[in-house]
Amino acid sequence: MALHSRHPRFTIALLVLIFISVLLFANSEPDDLLFGQVGFHRSAGRYLAESLRIEEEQYQKMLDQRQDLIKKWGPTADKIDPFPSHGEYYTLWDFFLPSFKCPHRVERVGVMGDGGKWVCGLERITPKKKCVMYSFGINGESSFEADIMKAAPGCEAYGYDFSVNSFGPEIELVSDLKHRSHFFPYALGPKDAFSPIDDPKMYTLRTLMERNGHDFIDVLKIDIEGNEFDSFEVFIDSFHGEPLPFGQLQLEVHVYSGSEWQDFPKFLKWWEKLEEAGLRPFFSEPNLVYVNLVRGVRPDLIEYSFINIRGSHELVSNHPSRRSRISQ
Repeated sequence: MALHSRHPRFTIALLVLIFISVLLFANSEPDDLLFGQVGFHRSAGRYLAESLRIEEEQYQKMLDQRQDLIKKWGPTADKIDPFPSHGEYYTLWDFFLPSFKCPHRVERVGVMGDGGKWVCGLERITPKKKCVMYSFGINGESSFEADIMKAAPGCEAYGYDFSVNSFGPEIELVSDLKHRSHFFPYALGPKDAFSPIDDPKMYTLRTLMERNGHDFIDVLKIDIEGNEFDSFEVFIDSFHGEPLPFGQLQLEVHVYSGSEWQDFPKFLKWWEKLEEAGLRPFFSEPNLVYVNLVRGVRPDLIEYSFINIRGSHELVSNHPSRRSRISQ
């Protein structure tokens, strides 16, 4: 037996309720209809801001713990051996933990093993009609860049590496990705040196952004075998305390034996410059492939992923502001 035959009163009441709902909907103002959506976005914005605030509080506590660890093993920074070999229970990386939680989904992008990187909030970038990725250090493997571009159809990749002639096959052999990629055999450095006699030609990151007409980089990847320190320090200094123009950074840090950067106070000062600029590490991954290939070496190499908590961009705001063109 049909429902309306068994329960006629219920059926009539349901039809009346539907009719009234249709009348109310038809006579509602657009602002009334959007109220729920606006309220949701406002709540989401408050949630994001509160998440970032809480994470920053926790990060500041970690900074105090860092000082405690220095006192324990130093007791001053100049007494810290970055990779001790006399029974001490720490390495350099224990002083620089990825203690900031990305407020969005965190996922590993690219090939498993050496080459893949940890990314924050890729889902916030993929809907953009235009997004920009810079990649320094290609070395014939471009799975990370390719997977970002596949996920974000509006994204273009700019690659720089003077030791190779192109992106890896992950991009070069896929026509759509190759069309959205731009490769240059240049080095990233702390100064510009691109005269006819300079080989390889070197550019600062800021100069490259100006040449390309970019005011913001959504994903910045740097893996340049120890040259990251001076190059990135100059880039930070060039903004004189203003927010850095990128959303996140995937950086492999190289502290080779004999390098000036194994001096703990020097490394600490460099790292604190990143923190002062608003960079917060949300993930780290020691390069164990390097340790396995070169038996007997220290764990000198480590991948860090940073979120930039300053400025107004997709990872820290639901309503990113427009940006002005970079100029010196």
